[in-house]
Amino acid sequence: MHLAELFFVSSLSVATFALDNGVMRVPPMGWLAWERYRCDIDCDHDPKNCISENLFMEMADRLSEDGWRELGYVYVNIDDCWSSMKRDDNGRLQADPKRFPGGIHKMARYMHDRGLKLGIYGDMGTHTCGGYPGTTLDKIELDAQTFAEWEVDMFKFDGCYSNATEQEQGYPLMSKALNATGRPIAYSCSWPAYHGGLPPKVNYTQLGEICNLWRNYGDIQDSWDSVLNIINWFFDNQDVLVSAAGPGKWNDPDMLIAGDFGLSMEQSRSQMAIWAIMAAPLFMSNDLRTINSGARSILQNKIAIGINQDPMGIQGRRILKEKSGIDVYWRPLSKNASALVFFSRRNDMPYRYQTTLSKLNYTTGSYQIYDAFTEKTMTLKDSTSFVVSVNPTGVVMWYVSAPAKRNIRQFYRGGRLQGSLFDDDDENAISPVFL
Repeated sequence: MHLAELFFVSSLSVATFALDNGVMRVPPMGWLAWERYRCDIDCDHDPKNCISENLFMEMADRLSEDGWRELGYVYVNIDDCWSSMKRDDNGRLQADPKRFPGGIHKMARYMHDRGLKLGIYGDMGTHTCGGYPGTTLDKIELDAQTFAEWEVDMFKFDGCYSNATEQEQGYPLMSKALNATGRPIAYSCSWPAYHGGLPPKVNYTQLGEICNLWRNYGDIQDSWDSVLNIINWFFDNQDVLVSAAGPGKWNDPDMLIAGDFGLSMEQSRSQMAIWAIMAAPLFMSNDLRTINSGARSILQNKIAIGINQDPMGIQGRRILKEKSGIDVYWRPLSKNASALVFFSRRNDMPYRYQTTLSKLNYTTGSYQIYDAFTEKTMTLKDSTSFVVSVNPTGVVMWYVSAPAKRNIRQFYRGGRLQGSLFDDDDENAISPVFL
């Protein structure tokens, strides 16, 4: 069976319900403070880099003025340490008055005026992970209504200082409360990360019904070892995770860290490419005011973004793990296209990896290849042997446009296979999203 057919059938064999708030039909993109700025609240000594309205407004300016917004990077997400240490007299959360003198509603308006969206952070429990006021079960409806009144567009719900019983009640309750506000607020749950990320402790069918995205694994750090650990965990467990993801419900391997201090350019390309294969949220955590041109070009790569944002929303998988240290990843895309990533785990020298498309389960025909990072194109027959040179800890990423199109709508109907998968008369061209 062709890989695309296998993916489509398996995706229909699991529950496909998603949180019905109409948002995040493709993976969200934007900027998130945490990895780069953590809980730096010392605005007296470091006013440009502390967690304050100035930081988020400056990042919003960069997103709106430097070409990020047009590529899809529209969320500006506040993480922990934004609030006052106490709720107000009415029991409502409130922003720290010194660092956010205009309040969160002002921040939301600032983002909306620039065509952006605002995300905010909270915690299921007595305190946030940073020690600020949390959201206990009795405060869930109040906090959801507060965020809606502030015109917030996304809410991340962490899980520090809560137990399994409280989380089992609280995460679904917050989903219901956010929907009840009448405002479409994307909902990010950290619930699975607190229970190992895997069944039977994690019910991905339920998560897809109450959350738009979820953190499965530990926090990313600014190092290649951290990125590699995340890649290993997600693809070692891909049989569970792939079927959980889809439009409106995404696995979240955490932030993109290109432009920080821990990754080389090769490693930054690898993270971007593999996150695109995973249909992962693309939340950068870096300094957009000073980001270097190399990191910018990786994060603004239109082919990688287009693959990530494919509307079918099928998460890709690792199809080969070679003894040579080369992994091959594959993701089915709209219009019978696909993406291939050749990834090197080696640390010594570039490796020349030889194979054919037929060995990668492509059917008979000629395929148009577009290299995401070199921007070179070529045509390959399925039987033609080719070599890709993959740098240590680096990738080669291809967009593959197939030679024949068949009708996906007729492939699966009424619980039975209905012949061909794609339309034979569709155009064989790179999707317009990439051009």
